[in-house]
Amino acid sequence: MPIIANSGYTKKPWHYLNGHMETILPSIFNKVEGINYDRERLELADGDFLDLDWLKGNFNRLMIISHGMEGSTERHYVKRAAKYFHKKDWDILAWNNRGCGGELNRLPKTYHHGETEDLSAVVDKGLKEGYEKIVLLGLSMGGCQSVKYFGTHEVDKRVLGSCNVSVSFNLQDTSIQAETRLGGFYGKRFLSQHKKTLNQLAEKHEELRHIDLEHINTFDELHESVTIKLFDFESVEDFYREASCINFIDAIRRPVYVLNAHNDPFLGEHCFPQTQAEKHTFLYVEYPKFGGHVGFTIPNDEYSYIEYASEKFINEVILSQQT
Repeated sequence: MPIIANSGYTKKPWHYLNGHMETILPSIFNKVEGINYDRERLELADGDFLDLDWLKGNFNRLMIISHGMEGSTERHYVKRAAKYFHKKDWDILAWNNRGCGGELNRLPKTYHHGETEDLSAVVDKGLKEGYEKIVLLGLSMGGCQSVKYFGTHEVDKRVLGSCNVSVSFNLQDTSIQAETRLGGFYGKRFLSQHKKTLNQLAEKHEELRHIDLEHINTFDELHESVTIKLFDFESVEDFYREASCINFIDAIRRPVYVLNAHNDPFLGEHCFPQTQAEKHTFLYVEYPKFGGHVGFTIPNDEYSYIEYASEKFINEVILSQQT
């Protein structure tokens, strides 16, 4: 029964009064110094590219870090994890989803929570570099991509498992939460940012110019007008079904850890699978009472519970199964 019943995250900053503060304040005030990536451009089979950011130390093991929606490798939660694990003798490959690395991509195709082909290309890049051990760390949307990757792809034996934080197991559920909680603040923010990118892409790609982006106000409307067309889904319902990683966890055959807080503003009741986790051999879940969305701040600590819990799982579960 891979359910971590007694969470190790028991103390948050006293002034983080609710899940909204635990989510928003770290993104405003947490600054990570001392990270200087080496960037590499990965050319993709479809003619587009991904920007990869490396921290190398000639170690034989690699951590691949995937960021959240409208994020990048520059987000504090990515740089913080990169800094922590690089000091623990991991080479780091933090990658930017299409359009998130500071430069528009060549194709109109962007990304979504269930898009795993680009992550697969990044993993293949790590394998070609010759690493003996590879572990994935997925944060928010990156966690969704990582979990689905292990449930849908033939995974090389050197790819040992993953740690994932604030995972939207049910993407439709998360869309509803983002559009209703805190007066719809989260949904409006993400939609505004994503539409800005789409408007820029529309200047280059005729197939996007006929879409009335200004009148897209919900995630359903975004997926109806853009996502299902760019990614060839049959309908919005088909998108939610294929993009939600909950539908693919039965096929996971590597240790996969998920840390989801019960007060996460993005996660509704369908994002805390219990029965499936109880019966699963490889899916480990931890559901603290608090932590927010990719928050889990520890008072007076440079790092968060995310790094400590992930390291613990890697050492006690993922690496121990290789000995």
